[in-house]
Amino acid sequence: MTLEGKKIAILIAPRGTEEPEFKKPKEAVEAAGAKVTVVGIEAGEAKTNNSDLDPGSSYAVDRKVTDVAASNFDGLVIPGGCVGADKLRADADVVSFVRSFFEQAKPVGVICHGPWLLVEADVLKGRTVTSYSSIQKDIKNAGGTWVDKEVVTDKGLVTSRKPDDLPAFCAKIVEEFAEGKHPEQARSAVA
Repeated sequence: MTLEGKKIAILIAPRGTEEPEFKKPKEAVEAAGAKVTVVGIEAGEAKTNNSDLDPGSSYAVDRKVTDVAASNFDGLVIPGGCVGADKLRADADVVSFVRSFFEQAKPVGVICHGPWLLVEADVLKGRTVTSYSSIQKDIKNAGGTWVDKEVVTDKGLVTSRKPDDLPAFCAKIVEEFAEGKHPEQARSAVA
């Protein structure tokens, strides 16, 4: 499956994004031929972490979220990490950016605590997703159906629970990005 000519955005927090959940999807999408843009709240570099908040590597932020639009991309990856996801969902520009992908019916891949951004963007009504188990109540309260599965695909939205699910998650996001727009994706963004 090829993503030649596709442009994919991947979010990163200033500090606290889970490194494997950032690095592995980025590598998978690039290996399939897509051009990946790292989008962050701040310019410069963002420091990741690994499980139990052990320090991870730093990654360059290609563009600030205030300098891009969903219309510039064919898909979006939202990595997890409880600290990083919490910082991202607290930023109104990030939440608006995420919501725009749904409004434009573009595929989105989200793992671990990343669905917190979907809760904030108010795009989970009627959707079936998975996530890190500790945020399942947040998903249910936002109108989503939570299931405990390695990977869940719902009309262009791909979700997974944790780093152990990355092989299935990466394969599925490549597939969904290759398929392109999913008209049903926009329905969950209607207010």
